[in-house]
Amino acid sequence: MKPFYRNFLYVVLLLSILGACACKYPGGKKYTSPKGYDFTKPDKFNMPSSLLEISGIAFYKGNSDTVYSIQDEDGKLFRQGWDVKKQHNMKFAPKGDYEDLAIFHERVFVLKSNGSIYSFPFSETVKEESDQVRERKKLLPKGEYEGMYADPETSKLYVLCKSCPQDKKTKQLTGYVFDYNAATDSLTGPVTFSVDLNQIKALNPKLKASLSPSALAKNPATKEWYILSSANKLLLVADANWKITAAHRLSSTTFNQPEGIAFDNKLNLFISNEGDEINDGNIIKFRYLPAKKK
Repeated sequence: MKPFYRNFLYVVLLLSILGACACKYPGGKKYTSPKGYDFTKPDKFNMPSSLLEISGIAFYKGNSDTVYSIQDEDGKLFRQGWDVKKQHNMKFAPKGDYEDLAIFHERVFVLKSNGSIYSFPFSETVKEESDQVRERKKLLPKGEYEGMYADPETSKLYVLCKSCPQDKKTKQLTGYVFDYNAATDSLTGPVTFSVDLNQIKALNPKLKASLSPSALAKNPATKEWYILSSANKLLLVADANWKITAAHRLSSTTFNQPEGIAFDNKLNLFISNEGDEINDGNIIKFRYLPAKKK
């Protein structure tokens, strides 16, 4: 056999093997989707180059016609219409590692990886730069943070550790809850909670009891927590008491680098993916699928 054809067949064989490996879990299990969603049917919205490294996403009062987002290098809040690449942005801070975004009670909150929290009035989002930004430092212990969620019903702000010293030798994640007073623009607390990662292995023995969360959201209908991990390519679902009830492996074909998660007021689920040298950053929408009546 000539070298050219031999090499060609080798490449074809290698690609077929890699393709087979990419579509199944270890042990032959297929990828799964959380109840009410079908992860095999994404509606993908590619981002402009300015949002190649998109991280957190959020909606104002659940309205997904306009997407608010941040990226993890520039201290800018971006806004754009759904499926409209042209974006506007407002500078709120210098360059830094900004990881998650939340909007409630007419204020925008941005989480920096070191645990600092920036906030400013929502009305400032139409400007090019704001002089009403408040930076809250040392609210959280030393660590790395990427997941934050603001609950408008309870006026609580949740932050989840990605990598914190107290979790290094344990199979758990530590989280923090602040009470927000909109009248005084003040955060009090925090109260701590923990997520037992041994529950992951109990659900699927092939998975490790470890997690590096990249985003956090609450399903408005079921009140379940959705914990996203880019590093682990996992989406965990937990009940109101942080008991993990499901662990969904994510296909790297669809979820290149999942960094942000949000629900809209129609219960549609959105996940943002950071891009790379080959892929654009994107936001993927999964329409809510109500259970069929029997």
